[in-house]
Amino acid sequence: MECADRLGSKLNGDKDWLVYLLKCADHSLYCGVTKDLENRLFKHNNGNASKYTRSRLPVELVAARKDLTKTQAFKLEYQIKKLPAGRKISALKSAYFEER
Repeated sequence: MECADRLGSKLNGDKDWLVYLLKCADHSLYCGVTKDLENRLFKHNNGNASKYTRSRLPVELVAARKDLTKTQAFKLEYQIKKLPAGRKISALKSAYFEER
């Protein structure tokens, strides 16, 4: 039964991924993907999550888009990273996602 449950969730596309946007102490923005936002924010603020945020602490969550599959999350992260800084927050808050 457990195997069937895992197979079913794989076929339905586990929608437990999210894309998040952080505002760093220098007012720059950082976009990332995770399944556990609370843990990831803790790691960012302790300097253990990424080289970029390590030297720009503290960081603050400004937007997030949840209930995505892993593929959707990484595609959205890529799209957000291509946008100019002024459009990133509004794009993520408005659940900007364009399937290609």
